[in-house]
Amino acid sequence: VVCIFLKTLCPICLFIFYPWFSVIAKLSLLTGGVTTFVALYDYESRTASDLSFRKGERLQIVNNTEGDWWLARSLTTGESGYIPSNYVAPSDSIQAEEWYFGKITRRDSERLLLSLENRRGTFLVRESETTKGAYCLSVLDYDNTKGLNVKHYKIRKLDSGGFYITSRTQFSNLQQLVNHYRKHADGLCHSLSDICPVLKPQTQGLAKDAWEIPRESLRLDLKLGQGCFGEVWMGTWNGTTRVAIKTLKPGTMSPEAFLQEAQVMKKLRHEKLVQLYAVVSEEPIYIVTEYMGQGSLLDFLKGDMGKMLRLPQLVDMASQIASGMAYVERMNYVHRDLRAANILVGDNLVCKVADFGLARLIEDNEYTARQGAKFPIKWTAPEAALYGRFTIKSDVWSFGVLLTELATKGRVPYPGMVNREVLDQVERGYRMPCPAECPESLHDLMLTCWRKEPEERPTFEYLQGFLEDYFTSTEPQYQPGENL
Repeated sequence: VVCIFLKTLCPICLFIFYPWFSVIAKLSLLTGGVTTFVALYDYESRTASDLSFRKGERLQIVNNTEGDWWLARSLTTGESGYIPSNYVAPSDSIQAEEWYFGKITRRDSERLLLSLENRRGTFLVRESETTKGAYCLSVLDYDNTKGLNVKHYKIRKLDSGGFYITSRTQFSNLQQLVNHYRKHADGLCHSLSDICPVLKPQTQGLAKDAWEIPRESLRLDLKLGQGCFGEVWMGTWNGTTRVAIKTLKPGTMSPEAFLQEAQVMKKLRHEKLVQLYAVVSEEPIYIVTEYMGQGSLLDFLKGDMGKMLRLPQLVDMASQIASGMAYVERMNYVHRDLRAANILVGDNLVCKVADFGLARLIEDNEYTARQGAKFPIKWTAPEAALYGRFTIKSDVWSFGVLLTELATKGRVPYPGMVNREVLDQVERGYRMPCPAECPESLHDLMLTCWRKEPEERPTFEYLQGFLEDYFTSTEPQYQPGENL
């Protein structure tokens, strides 16, 4: 342990532990395990026990049995320490290629490629969503009618192991295929130019075994907002890592109940959920999450950038939220407080669902009465507001209200009505009319979310699919290319 903290192995420890390292290495070789990995991104150590490395550096994995953080040794520096497992890939594998984006969706690939700084021919390779074992080449194109747009080409696999987009031009591996189309368009919309830039991913957790952390390890740098139950800060953990910190007023919830719920929440991991990093479990409770630079969706919509958003961007943001909630649905979890204020926005209009599950723990009388001043009645399904029946279907109702927030750039739902009036009117069958400049098809979707019977409301899986395909349902899934 001392050696890991010192980032090297002293002669005494080498003498004591070398036989065990040898056994691990031999076992790995005997089982055909790959122990040499390559770094996909730069990483700066956050604690004394983890290891800094640079993109492209080769690392030997000493122990990968402890979850998201692996014990590794740099083949460049000889130093040892823990590394985030999602920052490395097996050497000489397709995962190590800069252009390989793995299991991202068609819509996410389009979002990345359509970033302003990219030029025609920018590309990435991803897993096919529709065909197991196949891949997809996604390429940024331009034409006078559509402007910038993304073309998708299915990469098929031969029984012999090769790959092709068109059967007349076959390749023994994906690397050869990519190199060929970088030199020649050969039937594609454009030759492949630049590899699509990618943001460094969040690590899974702050560091190894950093869950219940001391309050002193956190620094509150900039207050971002204040609500009924506490404050939100941009902060720093351990002097090294930017985080968001939610501080809860004492008495907001039981520390014991919170810690129990947080154990469940930290297992919920999805690219469209804000990751829960760590907690300070003694009052005042601190909740430490990944930091999202553009703040809450509600504030974003009401700000200068929000005013510039058009329907395609708004529908895309809605589809991202539905994607995160579809995961919550699959995990049999319930959010209970889904609204624009609890969605966070990052770079490139990335949206993530935050604060899932916390509403159940609030002990404030003005909230638990469900008709109190602090309760978000305008977003809450009638069966939840009246009888406390919170389910994923009451989350679907809330999502319908969130769609009106997107369509109106952050206007409060049911304008001109107080909470009690909203509850009475909704019970009588009133539903919000179609917002100005909102397509009828989107309002129809809202109305399905607000069906009186919960089981008649759509699933988040359906909502995600509907919104992702909102503008592309009339286009072919894959491009045939010229002469392909």
